[in-house]
Amino acid sequence: MTFDQPIPIQEIAQKINAEIIGDATAIATGINEIHQVRPGDITFVDVKKYFDKSLSSAATFVILNERVEAPVGKTLLLCADPFAAYNSIVLEHRPYQHLQNSISPLAEIHPSAIIEPNVVIGPYVKIGANSHIMANVTIAEYTLIGEEVIVQPGAIIGTEAFYFKRSAEGFFKWRSGGRVILEDRVDVGAGCTLNKGVSGDTLIGAGTKLDSQVHIGHDVVVGQRCLFAAQVGIGGNCVIGDDVILYGQVGIAQNLHIGNKVVVLAKSGVSKDLEEGKVYFGYPAQEARTAYKELAMLRRITNEK
Repeated sequence: MTFDQPIPIQEIAQKINAEIIGDATAIATGINEIHQVRPGDITFVDVKKYFDKSLSSAATFVILNERVEAPVGKTLLLCADPFAAYNSIVLEHRPYQHLQNSISPLAEIHPSAIIEPNVVIGPYVKIGANSHIMANVTIAEYTLIGEEVIVQPGAIIGTEAFYFKRSAEGFFKWRSGGRVILEDRVDVGAGCTLNKGVSGDTLIGAGTKLDSQVHIGHDVVVGQRCLFAAQVGIGGNCVIGDDVILYGQVGIAQNLHIGNKVVVLAKSGVSKDLEEGKVYFGYPAQEARTAYKELAMLRRITNEK
């Protein structure tokens, strides 16, 4: 998430009651969880075994709960509860805004876009020319929709990320500061759900088509001209290449990379990265030819018994 204006790190430290270790004159330009960090960003870590990952990340600022030496180019913010501090910064810049109208006056909708009855559109949503939003769709805050996009009835775009901090007291919800972006000529089927990013963007590339009841997790990046059949589910932080076809009920675990022009056949479960240009099947998914040979061998062994 990028701040509207750069913020002096001294100002951030004062608000979260943190001690600065390193350059106290530095300026922060955004805040992101570790999977999305960029130079100028603030991130956090509160588990010692992940300190090295955070301190060596692209983030310029790290909120943490144990005193360490600041690496070159980093500024550290030492406080008692890094997660609470991080979440408070996100909430300050992305406060919850409860709707008072079905269509927020802060939304920007092109005059040529068609908005059918019972559509709910949140603040800071932008909808491009000649897009068609069908009845009973919900489009949450900060969603960006390009031109000639079709969203079929009952789809929900921009839901909060399924992202929680676990503690002895239970699960604490992160405030999602990211967005959903639908590029031009995307089709979203009836009943689909697309989570916004935790701090970055969930993106559906130009010309991609989603069948009914597809679920896209937080921070997923889908390439151009992809085709996803009904009941596909994609876990958070996945990157899907261009021209990928996922047949019905394919499930993809989180944090995976699917190469360009991959085809995954129906009911397959993907648990590792897939190389581009290949056809996959099964659970766990493997190249279809190998999976079919194994199934044939298993049937032969079973019949012999």
